[in-house]
Amino acid sequence: MRAEIQKDILESCRRVIVKIGSSTLTKDDGLHRLNIHRIGDQLADIRAAGVDVLVVSSGAVAAGIRRMGRTDRPRTIPQKQAAAAIGQGQLMQAWEDAFDKHELRVAQLLLTAQDLRTRERYLNARYTIDTLFGWGVIPVVNENDTVAVDEIKFGDNDQLAAWMAGLIGADLVIILTDTEGLYDNDPRKVPDAQLIPLVETIDETLIEATGRTSSMVGTGGMRSKLMAASKCMELGVPMLVLSGQRRDILLELFAGETPGTLFVPSQKRPQSKKWWLARLAQPEGVLHLDAGASHALRQQGRSVLPVGITHVEGVFGEAACVQCVDEQGGLIGHGLCNYPSTEVQQIKGHRSDEIENILGYKYADEVIHRDHFVLANEPIRVGEA
Repeated sequence: MRAEIQKDILESCRRVIVKIGSSTLTKDDGLHRLNIHRIGDQLADIRAAGVDVLVVSSGAVAAGIRRMGRTDRPRTIPQKQAAAAIGQGQLMQAWEDAFDKHELRVAQLLLTAQDLRTRERYLNARYTIDTLFGWGVIPVVNENDTVAVDEIKFGDNDQLAAWMAGLIGADLVIILTDTEGLYDNDPRKVPDAQLIPLVETIDETLIEATGRTSSMVGTGGMRSKLMAASKCMELGVPMLVLSGQRRDILLELFAGETPGTLFVPSQKRPQSKKWWLARLAQPEGVLHLDAGASHALRQQGRSVLPVGITHVEGVFGEAACVQCVDEQGGLIGHGLCNYPSTEVQQIKGHRSDEIENILGYKYADEVIHRDHFVLANEPIRVGEA
């Protein structure tokens, strides 16, 4: 069963994300350049087969630690940021060297969660990556550890890889780590722990069985992989956890072997904008709606018209994400606003046919169109990403 599912996934794969952990990319005295070159060779073969490849690369902090001759992991945010600043250049140079012999170019993208929560930045990142793919370039993505703080962090690069899957419309996410895959118990503590080849549902029992394991150089662990897999499955994207220590693991995979653990989604890919609104968007303001407008949104699937808006909170621009709340302050959902807050203030409570007289122009009858709105806890509709 696993082999057939995997075969279908790989045959239709046109865009893949490969995340490599620090334990694979580093060693005691710095970057593990031999491993980087081995992985680069395999990725070059995949790229030559017509598959777009995006690399999510850990290792900058670890490389910085080694460069400074330290053996302990930084514990404070400034220490981590300083280590990343030291190590990031080394890391990118290593990837440049690994791909240069295949006449492939790489591009560095450093992101924070804020870059994906803001619609304009989200789209800019997607357009940039699409352009790089069109040029035959391999994007190498990392969290911008030199500036990221807890409020704007993804958590770790496992989560970043999952979010990137939604951003670029990936067909597969591969996580290369320091274990063979997901086990039914921690193999470091339980000698007879069994590898789980296929996962179709992630529940609390599975999460608890993995425990909390991580290495000195990495921030993740199998629990983090499960969190990333859960995001991928919600996105309708399969995910593989494989050993980055096995020399030709990616070539084995694409040759039809079934290493590691495959997470298979139960649903198709959701609409990209709906998914972004439901999972990533950071609202910049609030629209208070009267009872009629609240009912129309919740029960009738209608758009938000200016006549139903009673109050506007916040300062935001056109196309910003805003929350909609009812007369009691209860969250209805959120969507993309067709007008900036200053103009919504002017047209609130008015009919749509009055907008042009008030503003001097009319972009749309709706302040928020239903196609650009999601109800709180609304299942994301299936469609094209």
